[in-house]
Amino acid sequence: MITSPYQKYQQAQAQTASKPKLLIMLYDGAVRFVSAGIEGVEERNIEKANNNFCKAQAIIHELIASLNFEYPVSNHLLAVYEYMINRLVEANIKKDKEIAEEILGYLVDLREAWLEASKSPGLTMVN
Repeated sequence: MITSPYQKYQQAQAQTASKPKLLIMLYDGAVRFVSAGIEGVEERNIEKANNNFCKAQAIIHELIASLNFEYPVSNHLLAVYEYMINRLVEANIKKDKEIAEEILGYLVDLREAWLEASKSPGLTMVN
């Protein structure tokens, strides 16, 4: 149940966002959770690392669910997303921040690419 005004605002943002904006929001969340998972590893806080890596994986699963396979690039994105999930699982099991930092870099790069693409007039979203 949503109780705080901030949570209500976030829900309203997600429900009214355009597809490009929603995609960027998903990437923002994944970046935030992987970063927090890395902090958990650095702090030797196993629960924090686990919870945040799992949340990042859930967001990447949402990115997979949003793929439009009418576009060939979607198959490539699927492979990238699956790789990221597998590496996050490995980072979580091993509590390996280097693996998580690799994935964080990919997420940041993809976020920036989608942000630039969303600025293009007449954009048809693939994801």
